[in-house]
Amino acid sequence: MSYYFPLIVDTLPQPFSDEIKGIAAVSGIPLGEITLFNIFYEVFTVCTSIVAEDFNGNIYHARNLDFGLFMGWDRQNKTWTLTEKLKPLVVNVNFQRGNKTVFKSTNFAGYVGILTGIRPGEFSLTMNERFNFDGGYVGILEWILGWRDGMWMGFLTRKVLENATSYEDAKDQLSLTKLLAPAYFILGGNRTGQGCVITRTRINTLDIWELDMKLGRWYVLETNYDHWEKPMIFDDRRTPAMKCMNQTTQANISLASIYDVLSTKPVLNKLTTYTSLMEVSTGSLESYIRDCPNPCTPW
Repeated sequence: MSYYFPLIVDTLPQPFSDEIKGIAAVSGIPLGEITLFNIFYEVFTVCTSIVAEDFNGNIYHARNLDFGLFMGWDRQNKTWTLTEKLKPLVVNVNFQRGNKTVFKSTNFAGYVGILTGIRPGEFSLTMNERFNFDGGYVGILEWILGWRDGMWMGFLTRKVLENATSYEDAKDQLSLTKLLAPAYFILGGNRTGQGCVITRTRINTLDIWELDMKLGRWYVLETNYDHWEKPMIFDDRRTPAMKCMNQTTQANISLASIYDVLSTKPVLNKLTTYTSLMEVSTGSLESYIRDCPNPCTPW
């Protein structure tokens, strides 16, 4: 498929196509490599995302971004090669229009989509990979063959952060747009009850799992498995993360305490590149490059 990567860029929607070409021209990195860098997140990303509400109705949104599984293991340092190469590329970016910040994101330098972002005062958004047979490889192959009615996930999240005017507007766009790959979109808002996990196939929305104070659901937590199904026994980050959230309690929840949850093994693991913390009401976005010293869960 590597032959096709330089060709794919001309088929991508604007402004992403021109931005990728510009990055290749300025950096001197071959266009095919920059194109691959901008689409391989559609294929395999393992993450943990949390939206939680405290007793005062404040909404907190945080995530670990894990990437690099099966992409080279450094036996000497006991690290994933690609994971370590991505860490120096982590940057926080303010996207502005007319000298005013529209949204903020945690990005990898050279990547034009969005995996983690916040539109201050309105909503926050993270994306997690959803493992499914009808996955990103299928969508990319269909795109190469000319079937291009689906949206690249990272491009959709950026489009939503650029243009959605409210939490509900963002939820509608994320629920209704056809995708190239199945995904979980985790959305946080600026008022009580505004937090959800949208479970997507490439075509449809299967479920929207929302905060519900009446049911005692003061947080939603998503890794890479449908919340109504048990996670894979060899990759159960959900159970320890939920245990930590329950031990923390709603009375003590904050960005600092959620950071502690995301720092608990195996939620924090050898694949974790960064942790981001967001609060819509204040417009804050904090990101931390992570290191998981030995002994540590390798996945």
